[in-house]
Amino acid sequence: MGLQEDFEQHAELVKTLKTKPSNDDLLILYGLYKQETVGPVNTDRPGIFSMKERAKWDSWKSYEAKSKEEAMNDYITKVKQLMEADTASS
Repeated sequence: MGLQEDFEQHAELVKTLKTKPSNDDLLILYGLYKQETVGPVNTDRPGIFSMKERAKWDSWKSYEAKSKEEAMNDYITKVKQLMEADTASS
């Protein structure tokens, strides 16, 4: 299986977790996913009153220097960690 297919499989697997990931973990996943699928941030930072959107934008921005391949690998690793923790807590 290629890296792209592995990434897509883990993007689906993360939706099957029994326990919802923490907000920090969700932001990490969001930033890595956007970096892989869209590339570097291409929008303006949301305003101060859009706190959720601003946090998501900041997360995406923090991965701006990563290549798509690095973002995919990091995303897959993070999903695997969350799945292991989810299994251990069950």
